[in-house]
Amino acid sequence: GHLSQSILLWGPPGCGKTTLARLIASSINCRFKPFSAVTSGIAEVKRVVADARKLRSIEDRPLLVFVDEIHRFNKAQQDAFLPHIEDGTIVFIGATTENPSFEVIGPLLSRARVFVLEALDTEQVVTILERALAADDGLAGRYQPEDGALAYVADLAQGDARVALNALEYAASVLDDIEDNVLTRALFEDALQRRIVATDKAGESHFNLISALHKSLRGSDPDAGLYWLARMCEAGEDPMYIARRLVRFASEDVGVADPQALVQALAVKQAVEFVGYPECKLALAQAVIYLALAPKSNSLYTAYESAAQTVNSTPPYPVPLEIRNAPTRLMKELGYGKGYKYPHDHPGNLTGQEYLPEELREKRFYKPKNYGFEKDLQKRLDYFRSRRKTGGK
Repeated sequence: GHLSQSILLWGPPGCGKTTLARLIASSINCRFKPFSAVTSGIAEVKRVVADARKLRSIEDRPLLVFVDEIHRFNKAQQDAFLPHIEDGTIVFIGATTENPSFEVIGPLLSRARVFVLEALDTEQVVTILERALAADDGLAGRYQPEDGALAYVADLAQGDARVALNALEYAASVLDDIEDNVLTRALFEDALQRRIVATDKAGESHFNLISALHKSLRGSDPDAGLYWLARMCEAGEDPMYIARRLVRFASEDVGVADPQALVQALAVKQAVEFVGYPECKLALAQAVIYLALAPKSNSLYTAYESAAQTVNSTPPYPVPLEIRNAPTRLMKELGYGKGYKYPHDHPGNLTGQEYLPEELREKRFYKPKNYGFEKDLQKRLDYFRSRRKTGGK
């Protein structure tokens, strides 16, 4: 057969993405060229494409290029593949632990079929371990696992067959040294050092955990917030990534219902830069508790979205003449700045001046909620609007 469309395999580590790509290559009679996005640059892409051209002209079969961890390639590197995928010089399979809709460029995504691979379950990992123990080119039946030992490894590996196989290999090498053949739980425990924390910061669970934190804070639950924070911190998640999300949350979900939220979140960013792990965990926890218990309002978020929607759906109305800058004489002669009322010269620093383009005079983007500090802002807003209506009187 042949492969008419590029493929993207999206799934957690150790679920068989590379193995699957090799199987596809052999079943469609393609030469297989693995490629790591971690270590390769554009020069390497060009070299591979030149090889593929040669192969095409000599053997008339395409080269299957398998790019592991394609999310590590930047836009330019991903772009470099496009023309050669288009003209059939290479058959392309990419593998990623990240969500391709965020990490793979649009043109490549639209030309590829995405297959989502699940983490392997305990039973499947046990089967893989049993096959490795029995295989002639593997451990060839030389070792005997004690009852439940393989299930124990599979459980700890949490769907990552690579982790499980590495543990098995290590345990077997230890047995060789001591001339024994029984694979015990204690041996495997040593191989795995300690329980692997259930997160892979390069995988999809990274997005799921940050989403759980965000939603717990939005729901004003500091206990859940602390739990998801600890899950990420204990797995070694980049603390700056968490701090960035807290800063975003402070504006999106608290906003001016408590203007201190943004101050707190930015203080955490400073703390993270200043002290790093493990000391910064407490600063992150402090912000999580503060944000969870702050009054919530998305009025800031909806106000900006509303303003942006108006900008994108209406003509770019000119700035009213009265509030234009008039740095030159010609501009003054053209009426720039004419009729501008300087608020400080008026009682209460207010005038009846309008500041929106005439076509948008009645538009209201900011609609405060009746929580926290926004209650005060609503009073101020009502006062300023009524004064504008009455010409500043």
